[in-house]
Amino acid sequence: MDPIHKVLNIFFPIVSVFLFIFLVPILSLYRLIRFFFRSVYLENLAGKVVLITGASSGIGEYLAYEYAKHGARLALVARRQEVLAVVARKAKELGSPAVIVIKADVSKLEDCKRFVDETINHFGELDCLINNAGIGKVGLFEEQQCIADHTSVMDINFWGSVNAAHFALPHLRKSKGRIVVIGSVAVWFNSPTVSVYNASKAAQQSFFETLRLELAPDIGVSIMTLG
Repeated sequence: MDPIHKVLNIFFPIVSVFLFIFLVPILSLYRLIRFFFRSVYLENLAGKVVLITGASSGIGEYLAYEYAKHGARLALVARRQEVLAVVARKAKELGSPAVIVIKADVSKLEDCKRFVDETINHFGELDCLINNAGIGKVGLFEEQQCIADHTSVMDINFWGSVNAAHFALPHLRKSKGRIVVIGSVAVWFNSPTVSVYNASKAAQQSFFETLRLELAPDIGVSIMTLG
């Protein structure tokens, strides 16, 4: 065996045991305390700039309404501009002081850059990016005629959130903001007929779990595992 491998075989088990015994409990305690304080002392969202992808319907639409009730300024992104306009109008009625709508497709790299740039050009800052846009296609993998038909699932669910985060990071670092990822229980509960969707959500969660470690403590990353 290579001498370097011999050293690593001795060194890494010792390090792993140390991390498991000492670091993991400390990190868990820190997260518990932080969760407690954030639960008791709610964040003041009035005036904060929140960018929501997939905001024309479903979870994205109702997130827009909830942030509007707390006085947040909103940048709403989706492919259906007419429907977005309706959501924006209701968000203003619910209390948002300013709402812009941006027609964009998160599966396109240039669109991800554009909707972040338009948000900054309009509001001058960004406090929270909510990666909500997502799609799923149903069908047994063995019966699929063309696997390429499913690439859009990965392009939207995974790359759409990754690219949006990439362009938003410089602005979120300035505001010490947050990325919110709308994930799925499919990450650990793999139901049949949605194999590519399950894979896209698993990839998304793994990426943002890693990004959380890289960005802490300047930028927070929250992953919502919805059922």
